Amino acid sequence: MILVLSRKDDLAVNLVLPELAKRGVEALWWDPGDYPAESRIISRLVDGAWRHTLVTGGAEYDCSVFSAVWNRRPSRPRAADVVEDATHRGYVEKLARIYLNGWEDTFDTRWFPARSIDVIRTQNKLLNLTAAARLGFTVPETTVTNDPETLVEAWTEAEGRLIAKEVEFVEFGIDGAGHNFYTTPVSRRHLTSRHRLAHAPAILQPYVDKAVELRITVVGDRVFTAELHSQGSRATRHDYRHYEGNFSQYAVHDLPEDVERRCVDLVGSLGLAFGCIDVILTPEGEYVYLEVNPNGQWGWIEEFTDLPISEAIADWLVAGEVPA
Repeated sequence: MILVLSRKDDLAVNLVLPELAKRGVEALWWDPGDYPAESRIISRLVDGAWRHTLVTGGAEYDCSVFSAVWNRRPSRPRAADVVEDATHRGYVEKLARIYLNGWEDTFDTRWFPARSIDVIRTQNKLLNLTAAARLGFTVPETTVTNDPETLVEAWTEAEGRLIAKEVEFVEFGIDGAGHNFYTTPVSRRHLTSRHRLAHAPAILQPYVDKAVELRITVVGDRVFTAELHSQGSRATRHDYRHYEGNFSQYAVHDLPEDVERRCVDLVGSLGLAFGCIDVILTPEGEYVYLEVNPNGQWGWIEEFTDLPISEAIADWLVAGEVPA
């Protein structure tokens, strides 16, 4: 049996569950956002080992029955509605987060892509840029700073061809509406308001010319690569995430063997079983690494290219199942 940890509106889970069913494997879809409000967990230390029981949806599950955990996109723990005071809710939810970290760490099974603490650690761009460079990827010269004068220095060194992006893709609110800061070329006008950089760090890199962008999805030792023809649109030229579904063209891309091997090695070196890697293919044919997302989206890639990513994920998850 497979345990899926994710929010209930996660479309990616709905792509994989039918594949698990085809393989004759059951799955329990549980969102940690239901804990402690609607779910219970009992953990007992017996002979030096933890035994965990999950109670949810009116059923009780011995966690030892789960041969793998798909740690997809779980919600944060949520206090019960009867806990109305904001301070009390914060207290309860903090305790729940601390406990769930320990629950994961002592839950001895196969984790896909990894336990939450490792997912958070490896999506840090400083860490995964270093790992990529050590494996021989071409990586842009990178500065991470909140120092306004360093922005000027980086812009000058790049001869005015500099981009800025977040240290992590985080949504923020303005007047109740959600917004994101996309990869943005730094103009001379931005330099005049550089004092704003002091409030939060940003990643600065020289602009890399693109023939196409590549989304490389690694599942275990299997690699699926899609071309994103983002340069034909002003909206997506600098960051394809502006309109992921509106490209004029997608295509399957054949990576050189050495680049493909490096992608598998990168994900493995980070302790992950899955990763979505963003790479630029330059007009000169050079592959330039940008980042890896340990829990990136891939359903849209599968939709437009027919790459069998859902099947590969299901295959990985069931590999530890004991035949009936």
